[in-house]
Amino acid sequence: MSTTLPNTTLRTEGLSKQWGAFKANSDVSLTFQPGARHALIGPNGAGKTTFINLLTGFFAPTSGKVFFGDEDITALPQHKRVKLGMTRTFQINTLFAGLTVLESVVLAINERKGMQFVWYKTVAQESATIDEAMELLTLLKLERDADTITRSLPYGKQRLVEIALALATKPKVLLLDEPAAGIPSAESAELFDVIARLPREVTVVFIEHDMNLVFRFAERITVLVGGKVLTEGTPAEIAADPRVKEVYLGEAEHE
Repeated sequence: MSTTLPNTTLRTEGLSKQWGAFKANSDVSLTFQPGARHALIGPNGAGKTTFINLLTGFFAPTSGKVFFGDEDITALPQHKRVKLGMTRTFQINTLFAGLTVLESVVLAINERKGMQFVWYKTVAQESATIDEAMELLTLLKLERDADTITRSLPYGKQRLVEIALALATKPKVLLLDEPAAGIPSAESAELFDVIARLPREVTVVFIEHDMNLVFRFAERITVLVGGKVLTEGTPAEIAADPRVKEVYLGEAEHE
């Protein structure tokens, strides 16, 4: 299976998801350029998380296609999409929560290498894995927490560990579903500062409700409303679009 990415990292064509009469996504066609920092925004119920679930293969689309490079991956299962280079963050499970931060990342790297069930590893293999794990922790400013039990970390740092576990798969595309949710504003800004420093080899697609963070870090923004694409553009273009203002003002009036 080819993993060459000639012009685009990830794109969708007419992607739709429907349960009975309810249309969660309808005819969504988007392109995420290599190295992009691309935000998906919209009011509650806009279909943002469903769209991420369609990208990762968690849901099968009712219609439409997902392409990774030139390759149609619409029918590809989740684990094969991860191997191809697409991953998302998940909440830390019980297993990782009881390990140190370093142990968690080492375990994720060994899983990527297919060595999670290999009980005997050479000193060189172990050393290389630990070095790789520490590089990730340093990138995410977690090196001082390497020996800390993951569940004892502040919530903001736990979210960084989730990103470290995702990066351990060596993704070309990283999907983040509200990475700053539940984090105090000061910590969320620090979290996005770290995300902004991720290598350009990694395309970052993220859902976020905090518009200050979106307009500070996104280079491209897509607005979803009612499961459809309302508009897409640069932060300046989105900020000036009266349709976007109407959507968010209308939502505020109903809260």
